[in-house]
Amino acid sequence: MEIGLFILGTFFGSFYHVVGYRMTKNESIIFPRSHCPKCKHVLKPWELIPVFSYLFGRGKCRKCKNKISWIYPFSEILCGLVFMLCYLSFGFSLELIIALTFASMLIIIVFSDIYYMIIEDKVLIVFGILLIIQIFFIKGFNVLLSSLLSGLIAFVIMLLIKLGGDFAFKKESMGGGDIKLMFIIGMVIGWQMAIFSIPLAAIFALPLSLIVLYLKKDREIPFGPFLGLASMVILLTKLDFNIITDFMNRIMGI
Repeated sequence: MEIGLFILGTFFGSFYHVVGYRMTKNESIIFPRSHCPKCKHVLKPWELIPVFSYLFGRGKCRKCKNKISWIYPFSEILCGLVFMLCYLSFGFSLELIIALTFASMLIIIVFSDIYYMIIEDKVLIVFGILLIIQIFFIKGFNVLLSSLLSGLIAFVIMLLIKLGGDFAFKKESMGGGDIKLMFIIGMVIGWQMAIFSIPLAAIFALPLSLIVLYLKKDREIPFGPFLGLASMVILLTKLDFNIITDFMNRIMGI
């Protein structure tokens, strides 16, 4: 089953990469068909097999022989691994549906934020509605109300952090997409863990930030992908506020 989820994830990963790349450019995610970005060669079915097509073609277009970006197989492997980890964490259960939906949204956001520094409202709205429907039917109305409240609390706290950052640095410290994303993260993993995901995301982003600083590159680093990574780690490991407080109490000797 794990291998099946991985293979399924690679196909979805290929599609999610297209969505993340095209949607912000207001291009159709269906037409034109997948093609070489250099020579516009329309890919045949056997050239669309995730990962293997890239490996067999030695990372080059069959028509013009130009190199194909490594990000294509990366997106496929990433989604395959995430789908497999979701299954390992939740098993064949209804909660797996929520986890896969949440993961799918985050993977699309990773690519749109990397390419364009934008988290599309359309993605947040579509997946937000899907998650609300799933939580309602899988966990019930009371849990849905609690989830929506958690999302709202996480959203407000993230907004306050942004306003504080804007005041301190005298410029925009965070994009609006990150704040809206926090609503859905709070809805799925709870507001306490959503807030915990912020410093955890900062820790994940630190190595890349140091590399950019060392290379003296004048480049902004999108925070959305790291928020997504942090929230998925929390979801998959099933961390909760009690576990963290117990751990902190032990460290402090309380």
